[in-house]
Amino acid sequence: MSPNKHIHPAKKSKNPALPDPYTPDHGSAAYRVRHYDLEVDLRLASNRLTGRALIRATAKERLEAVTLSLSGLRAPKLQVNGARPAKTSQRGNELRISPAEPIAKGTDFTLEVRYEGNPGPVNGQWGEVGFEELADGVLVAGQPIGAPTWFPCNDHPSQKATFRISATADAGYRAVSNGLLVGHRRKSSRETWVYEVHEPMAPYLATLLVGRYEMLELGRIPHRSSPAVGVYAAVPAPLRQNALTGLRDQRSMLELFSELFGPYPFRDYTVVVTEDELEIPLEAQTLSIMGRNHITRSWESQRLLAHELSHQWFGNSVTVRRWEDIWLHEGFACYAEWLWSEHAGQGSASARAQVAWRLVASQKEDIVVGAPGPDLMFDDRVYKRGALALHAVRRAMGDDRFFRALRAFCEENRHANASTADFVELLGRVGAGTGDFSPEKLLRPWLFERRLPPLPS
Repeated sequence: MSPNKHIHPAKKSKNPALPDPYTPDHGSAAYRVRHYDLEVDLRLASNRLTGRALIRATAKERLEAVTLSLSGLRAPKLQVNGARPAKTSQRGNELRISPAEPIAKGTDFTLEVRYEGNPGPVNGQWGEVGFEELADGVLVAGQPIGAPTWFPCNDHPSQKATFRISATADAGYRAVSNGLLVGHRRKSSRETWVYEVHEPMAPYLATLLVGRYEMLELGRIPHRSSPAVGVYAAVPAPLRQNALTGLRDQRSMLELFSELFGPYPFRDYTVVVTEDELEIPLEAQTLSIMGRNHITRSWESQRLLAHELSHQWFGNSVTVRRWEDIWLHEGFACYAEWLWSEHAGQGSASARAQVAWRLVASQKEDIVVGAPGPDLMFDDRVYKRGALALHAVRRAMGDDRFFRALRAFCEENRHANASTADFVELLGRVGAGTGDFSPEKLLRPWLFERRLPPLPS
């Protein structure tokens, strides 16, 4: 979308997710994965991974070949519907599988991929992304194209699926992944941990951490239609007390966000704390990943904890349809920091907005937040100016309608994909009757013009 174009709510359903110019070599609209069943075996000392992926999918068009993303790992054995394919090829990050007979449009099919290698991150315009070795364990930082560094997938946020993840590692280590822990067994010097993700999940949000973790329960909060939501931390034993102190507000944060954004969209929430220091925290569906340096009582640590937790609503349950709308993840999560600050007596959202506005005003006006381009999609201005856009909407609508709109946005797009146009259309519905309120007119300068608008009073 060019900087001078208006937002067009009427076209929201006609905006194809793929191909995505932000990640042009990832993701296919030709088929849709319904479920991934992953079995991963890790040898930590040698950083050796062997895996099996059983992928259940549906053809959206006639398929003479199926393309998956797989980075840095080789796939020597493949099957389509239980039979050997006619032809396979692997080049760069692309695994191409040609079945013996074309797959008809609308047909369900299965892919079985056995793969292996020494996993590592991919290095590109966003730095190193994906599978990373720690001092004593591993983690996966999936956003935006890190998922193929540990399993073959249809790699795009619009391609959500359910998952079963079985991870085997050395005895004495705990594997932590998305969703609910449904199995654990030990055999000789190996331990296996099995997780199930029942809500659709974008591949980049799938993660795997292996370390000497113990689980702590931080609290539980009631849920309107299911058992209470458990709040947990996976922590190395030496960091237990630090975690209990630094994470003591996680339950309160989850309660606040459940009130403001609607019920927590998953069953449980876990904060994984690595013994290593990390440059930045990481989000994944149903959990967040923090370094030991991110669990202090400082505002900097607490805002990051609030930011990552809020991604469970904005990013994980409601996920962008295309990467250009990433402000829907990061602007919302940044604004959640300010909402927590307001609730915790650390400064009002208006005060936080003033500080953010002055910072953005001191920087170049060379970004269009609503379509920043791949090089700037993680620029801090996407976060702060996106949050400022929401603050402007809140000022215009008033608290009651604003938070009603956020809850409606999360409810209507629960476990699905959304766009800026979807949000604008919803604001128009919820804000109808609020004077001359026009969400398109209000948001256009914040999101689609380079010049920074005045701070809303």
